[in-house]
Amino acid sequence: MSSMFLKKSTHPLAAFVERLQAGQALLPDTPENVTEVVGILKSYGVVLDAYYRNLIYIADHQFLVLFPFFKYFNGQVSLGRLWRHWCHDRINFEYAEYAMKVMLWHGGGRLDAYLNTPEFEQAARRAIAAKIRHNWPIRSLHQLFPNFLLEQVRQLVYYSALGQFWQVMSPLFLTLSDRYDGGEIQSIPQIVQHILDGLVAAASQPITYTVRVREQPYEIIPAAADLTFLMDVGVPYVESIFFRGTPFFGTVSYNAQANQISPDQSRFAYGALYADPLPIGGAGIPPTLLMQDMRHYLPDYLHDLYLQQPRGEDDLRVKICISFQKSMFCVTTATILGLMPYPLNTQQPTEQQANRTYFEAWMDRFLTSQLLAVQQG
Repeated sequence: MSSMFLKKSTHPLAAFVERLQAGQALLPDTPENVTEVVGILKSYGVVLDAYYRNLIYIADHQFLVLFPFFKYFNGQVSLGRLWRHWCHDRINFEYAEYAMKVMLWHGGGRLDAYLNTPEFEQAARRAIAAKIRHNWPIRSLHQLFPNFLLEQVRQLVYYSALGQFWQVMSPLFLTLSDRYDGGEIQSIPQIVQHILDGLVAAASQPITYTVRVREQPYEIIPAAADLTFLMDVGVPYVESIFFRGTPFFGTVSYNAQANQISPDQSRFAYGALYADPLPIGGAGIPPTLLMQDMRHYLPDYLHDLYLQQPRGEDDLRVKICISFQKSMFCVTTATILGLMPYPLNTQQPTEQQANRTYFEAWMDRFLTSQLLAVQQG
């Protein structure tokens, strides 16, 4: 709550600082926003269920398969599935891999730090040796480039870690939808609280990774590494996917002389909270794949809402993107409130000031985001 001990914030986004101090969300609490956020998160939860299962399948069953032609089939290859795959009648698992590679590239956090320790390298090399023991061509490749397969294992760790993260988030969003259908969820603050409660409940869930090679288990990320769901995967995920992201081909120039892309990764602002919804649907824009997947699972009440808006289904992916951004600002609100240094109801002036400083630091990052845009819809 706002405190009598603090002067009004002078930050350009001071109104949102005050919202957070009052325990409110970054997204306005309106019936239409509630419908959009719950509806899009239901669709997203269904898609995430498919994404996480495939990521974990790849990590566990495609370990160091350098040409994984059937990695999107989860071990269930048939002519019918092949035909649907070729006709693009399928989930776009490529987007899940895109998100994984963005996390791998940006790094950060204790998971990234662990992947550069001697302990990880020793564990990975034991699994590599077992995998290529009877594969002479790959053994020769490994001798020529001893770090190539090691980097592949690092990537497989992110397949597994992101899969484990989404394995928690998918039922969290689907349960939110069930509670909305039952009349329990009726406001944006209730949505944020539901997400926050889920994040807190899973915060200390361990992140581990063990592969089996010829029926023998090899621990790549053991429990002793003490990596956990929220701080070691969830927070780097928010940083990489919500904030930093990657510049989309065709929207900015990759020519170094054009200076359109910062050489400093920490200054990237291409994530979900910044993306312009209008290019969604264009070729080469990764989120298009996610929007295309979600359009198949929209609840009727959300689809009807879109039909009532201008253009109907003609710009459906753009509408989905806007709703998705609204939902991600709710998830971000839950993250901000969950990580704040002191309770909202603290009466200690120094703690209140620490919370204010913490909120303003977040607002610094929202200055060029879509935060103001989602207030209008």
